[in-house]
Amino acid sequence: MNEIILLGAQRAVPALVVAAGDQAARRFLEFFTATIRNPHTRRAYGRACGEFLAWCADAGVRELAAVGPLHVATWIEMQTRDLAAPSVKQRLAAVRHLFDWLVTGQVVPVNPAASVRGPSHVVRQGKTPVLEPAEARALLDAIDTTTQAGLRDRALIGLMVYSFARIGAALGMKVEDVFTQNRRLWVRLRETGGKAHAMPCHHRLEAYLTAYIEQTGIMADDKGPLFRTIGRGTGRLTTTPLPQANAHAMIRRRAAAAGIETKIGNHTFRATGITAYLKNKGTLEHAQAIANHASPRTTKLYDRRSDEITLDEVEKIAI
Repeated sequence: MNEIILLGAQRAVPALVVAAGDQAARRFLEFFTATIRNPHTRRAYGRACGEFLAWCADAGVRELAAVGPLHVATWIEMQTRDLAAPSVKQRLAAVRHLFDWLVTGQVVPVNPAASVRGPSHVVRQGKTPVLEPAEARALLDAIDTTTQAGLRDRALIGLMVYSFARIGAALGMKVEDVFTQNRRLWVRLRETGGKAHAMPCHHRLEAYLTAYIEQTGIMADDKGPLFRTIGRGTGRLTTTPLPQANAHAMIRRRAAAAGIETKIGNHTFRATGITAYLKNKGTLEHAQAIANHASPRTTKLYDRRSDEITLDEVEKIAI
């Protein structure tokens, strides 16, 4: 083998790819290192492609070019026994994209996954738990803002509610991403794919962020993370960004303290804000722009107004 396949990488290359030669091995590694930037997607695709090619080898396939649509379809059918449709569709997409890459690199002549269809899966409504506006208000008001942790938590939750921010985008913000423009406070979010998205703050969010930044003294550290961990035993902010798992645990604690029984998560506030906006006669088009969604269909998944209609109708069963 060529030196391109080094110790750690060689173990990651499936036997069918290794048997196809140096060009195939190089092209295989390039697919994961050069074309997939998201580490979560890279891991998921790597696991799916590795398992599929290992299964092919166990099924008697002797060379990469011999993998056909029947192999892909059989493996996908087997996946549906244990996995949900979205997971199976993601695995099929991984295999399809890998073979597209191998075809363009002239490693194999055709893509065996191109003609294989995945399981049907249509999502018309999201499953994210949503709070009533009064519940969200109660949660925010219940936070003790005499502490730096309280100021931080109220600002973070408020940001997700009033700007529809994803937790990843919120936790990726720096202090300089909160700025004044046209005499109003604005926030700059970096959404999926690194797209920058700036928007003005709701007046309550402006108050939350201003109090947090000024009272914790992080204003001078404009290149530092906006949301930070709290030092053990000090009760004061550190310079370490707040991890997503810590944010989730914080939200669960705050909800419990406010007497909210719904098992909410980080994404709850994005859905809560969008639903509240639409209930207040906001338009789907503008909700899509605020949330920075590429498609209105994605925004529609966060619209949970139909839950109330269903509940009202159920209560008409007068028995």
